[in-house]
Amino acid sequence: MSRAPDDGVVASPCISVCVMDPASGLCAGCYRTLDEIAGWIDLPSAGRRALIVELATRRHRHGVLPVAVDGTHGQR
Repeated sequence: MSRAPDDGVVASPCISVCVMDPASGLCAGCYRTLDEIAGWIDLPSAGRRALIVELATRRHRHGVLPVAVDGTHGQR
């Protein structure tokens, strides 16, 4: 049985919410930190896959992060 080669492409977890939660330091959409978002482009496939697994853990630990309609988290 032939197996397809791993092309190394790992899709970004970004869902275009892009609002940082000040309490946790995580994006309310993808649960990444600013450093993880900025470094995604240079992260090797294995690192991207490991981060995707970690994001599931963060979602479970933090639940739904609050996002106000205007993106301010209700803070002014």
